[in-house]
Amino acid sequence: MVQDKPVTLAAVTGAHGVTGEVRLKLFGEGLETLKLHKSFNDGALTLKKVRDDMKGGAVARFAEVADRTAAEQLRGTVLTVPRSALPPLAEGEYYYADLLGLPALSEAGETLGTIVTVENYGAGDVLEIERPDGKRFMVPMIEAAVPAWDDEKVIVAADFAD
Repeated sequence: MVQDKPVTLAAVTGAHGVTGEVRLKLFGEGLETLKLHKSFNDGALTLKKVRDDMKGGAVARFAEVADRTAAEQLRGTVLTVPRSALPPLAEGEYYYADLLGLPALSEAGETLGTIVTVENYGAGDVLEIERPDGKRFMVPMIEAAVPAWDDEKVIVAADFAD
């Protein structure tokens, strides 16, 4: 596993007020995960404070952002930390970033494609797999569909590989 690949925790959606604060869209475990880190994007941004915006996002202040103009220039910027900075996982847990780009194989070892997206629509995680011909299909991240995975591959059950 590449332990230092960047993992995205949030994205700047715009400025908040006139003093340099930014609005954030949160990913993963949200605000609590973001609060564990003080430095983002290889040290380019230093978090001074962050608070819940009561709308599912957050409002943050970075040491390097002094005014609204600088905050607006960050719009679209993703906030990343090295994978190695994230807490260790328990058995059966995974970070989305660890699955992205992995080959998806059938139980017989045939290549089905590559994991291109992990989504969660409320009922659990769903893997989107792109076949070599460019067509895509989705598989729920449940044991019946994905009986095994590790840091090198994802195994997809035959009933879900069509």
